[in-house]
Amino acid sequence: MLRHLIPHPLLSVTLVLVWIGLVNTFTLGNLILGVLFGLVIPMVTAPYWPNRPKIGHPIKVMEYMLVVLWDIIVANVQVAMIILFRRERSIRSHWIAIPLDLTSAEAITVLAGTITMTPGTVSATLSADGRSILVHCLHSDDPDSVRDEIKSRYERRLKEIFQ
Repeated sequence: MLRHLIPHPLLSVTLVLVWIGLVNTFTLGNLILGVLFGLVIPMVTAPYWPNRPKIGHPIKVMEYMLVVLWDIIVANVQVAMIILFRRERSIRSHWIAIPLDLTSAEAITVLAGTITMTPGTVSATLSADGRSILVHCLHSDDPDSVRDEIKSRYERRLKEIFQ
């Protein structure tokens, strides 16, 4: 019974928090509306999520989020330094194919989103077989190190979370 009322508890909580953040005013009415959204939207969309991914290790999820947040802050500074102080001809942009060990579509989506959210890199396309992702890097003297860093900092952690 509870599973039908709240089919995706994490999504429900996220929707409530996002709603409160969007309205930018905490009132009882906004909280009730957020809870209503948090209950109705997951119930309506539940049939489209037949095989929900199992997300294990909540501590690993928090660790991943902190690593990504830190990397976004550091990358913002690095990109600003590249833009402000490097001459255009000294910027070495690269297309990097990153082989994937991830098999879950959700994990690959999170990885692609993480790469794109981190300034200086953009995930461009996933190969047809789903075994590699093409990433554009704004500047790197060593494209192999960028590949290795993405695999060790993000993919390894996502494997622990999703598989």
